[in-house]
Amino acid sequence: MDYPPFHLTEPKQRLSSVVFASPHSARTYPAEFLNQSILDPHTIRSSEDAFVHELIDSAPEFGVPLLVAGVPRAYVDLNRSPDELDPALIQGAVRRGQNPRVASGLGVIPRVVSNGRAIYARKLTMGEVRSRIDRYWRPYHDAVQRLLESAHLTFGQAILVDCHSMPHEAMDGAVRTRGRAPDIVLGDRFGAAADGEIVDRIEAAFAAAGLRVARNAPFAGAYVAQAYGRPSRRQHAVQIEIDRKLYMDERRIRPHADFEAFRTVMRGVVAEITAIGQDRMPLAAE
Repeated sequence: MDYPPFHLTEPKQRLSSVVFASPHSARTYPAEFLNQSILDPHTIRSSEDAFVHELIDSAPEFGVPLLVAGVPRAYVDLNRSPDELDPALIQGAVRRGQNPRVASGLGVIPRVVSNGRAIYARKLTMGEVRSRIDRYWRPYHDAVQRLLESAHLTFGQAILVDCHSMPHEAMDGAVRTRGRAPDIVLGDRFGAAADGEIVDRIEAAFAAAGLRVARNAPFAGAYVAQAYGRPSRRQHAVQIEIDRKLYMDERRIRPHADFEAFRTVMRGVVAEITAIGQDRMPLAAE
């Protein structure tokens, strides 16, 4: 059975240069993948950004598109470069310098899920890997590029808001404000991926909702922010990490009792972020 590489929900009318995306929240696992894996169906879901697309599903109501991955991160990671190939997993892959993500098993085709648990009992062939990249990675990123180009053409700028979730334990070593860890971490690659004013306004949207926000620690943004963040060209990319404790039971991978309340909070945040991109920017002279 084939699976779509992404799900795109377009607004009735495009009102803002913002594009919302969720590259890690898919929960449709191909049967052939589950048969390959040594993990049980529950454990293999542990690296999902579960339910993130549901938290931001109001985006089209405010006039912006929502792009959601069609297959899960454990199968192919859309927030990695297609060249981040893991020699410990893939036959014929060549190590390219020091890449901590690949070394830890989290390349474009992950070798492990959370807590370093191995997905496979054998290596994958380069053909298997290329098939996943061609069928899922490339169409997803083609869609990202089209959406950003459309926003730039209409509004003179594009703002990609790349949404993720983080395990609560990831905050154990985070910088704390008044003894409390952040609820939200914004990643703009220390200013390289987005204009500071845009990041300030995104932070203000979360803060106004009563959420504690940190920047770039412990997550500064990975491939998506690096590849699409071009503030000098008025193309901005901001990674958002949401603490899973705010809306889900991490062990059971289920929404908890506060899910709908937090979803309502996120609806307000989505509206505020969308407003950032509603002004048409004058195009620079060629």
